[in-house]
Amino acid sequence: MLVVDAARLERRREKAVKSRGQPDRSLYFRGVAAARYLLRKVFRLVEEEAKRAGIDPLAHQALIQIYGSEKGALRVKEVAERLDISPAFSSSLVKHLVAKHYVTRERDKEDSRVAWVKVTKKGLDVLLRIDQQVQIHVDYFTNGIPPEETEAAFSVMMFYAGVSLKSPK
Repeated sequence: MLVVDAARLERRREKAVKSRGQPDRSLYFRGVAAARYLLRKVFRLVEEEAKRAGIDPLAHQALIQIYGSEKGALRVKEVAERLDISPAFSSSLVKHLVAKHYVTRERDKEDSRVAWVKVTKKGLDVLLRIDQQVQIHVDYFTNGIPPEETEAAFSVMMFYAGVSLKSPK
């Protein structure tokens, strides 16, 4: 496992952000390229494992978003928002997940117009099985990445997320 020096990572983030305003933006784009490579590779690994488990990758992502939400449940429109899909498509996706017994729809106790989508034990079992397999592949993949590339990726991800490691003054 790579241990990253926070001060060095912050300096790298600052340099990448500064590079965005320069004629030569190669430092910034090296970080973007590294971040995109890492994310793309890991997401592809996750999607392949979801397919092996017999679940569509988007349906798997829906399970992750639902189970990983603060309440452990989302409304259909929140599933749509989290997956960046239309509410109509989200509704179809949830119906598919209900039919597979991966989620349940439960009416809100206070507002019967609201339905909450929750992951079932069967859905959680699928999530955990996929995650276990993904971790093996991710560990293998990340062990081969040079530390400089990992730091470049993190510096850009910090920029994208609006994060700094500096203490507020």
